[in-house]
Amino acid sequence: MTAEGVKYLQSRIARFDDQKAYKELFTALYSPLLVFAKSMVKSRESSEEIVSDVFIRIWEKRRDLEKIDNLKVYLYVSIRNAAINFLSHQKRTITNPLDEFHAEFTSIYFDPEQLLITADMLALIKRSIDQLPPKCKIIFKLVKEDGLKYREVAEILNLSVKTVENQVAIALQKIGNTVSFDVNKTVPFSVKNHS
Repeated sequence: MTAEGVKYLQSRIARFDDQKAYKELFTALYSPLLVFAKSMVKSRESSEEIVSDVFIRIWEKRRDLEKIDNLKVYLYVSIRNAAINFLSHQKRTITNPLDEFHAEFTSIYFDPEQLLITADMLALIKRSIDQLPPKCKIIFKLVKEDGLKYREVAEILNLSVKTVENQVAIALQKIGNTVSFDVNKTVPFSVKNHS
């Protein structure tokens, strides 16, 4: 969902208690938020509960929604915080939450028709992505699959924008080395991610 689409639904929910807009927002963002939560807590059931709780709080505080500058980032940060709280209640020690991430890509952002990638090449790329270090993998997923900007990912994961840029570059380099082609030349790389 585009930033404009989220902003529109956010406004409808805040101003008019629009349940249809709330349901549309939930439907559009539930899956990527669930994957994000699951990458931290490893349990689908707990992840579903975390995401549902965050959305319930959004509805309960709908009058204040327009005060939130970027609702999508706000939701990711809320999920991250709820997952960290969940893990701390599980008596697990977290030295660095990013080391705990195990991101799953639901759809590789490459367009096989556009890039003329064979099924074997696509499988090789997916394996290469799966072998990325956890921190690199979650950053790559948030940028390339969830469509977040570098600064948004930096805010969500409490990192510097430079760290996000470096991790995406490392991921692209590793993928390129694995499949023996220059990913930067093959994959359209949007400048908008830098803002």
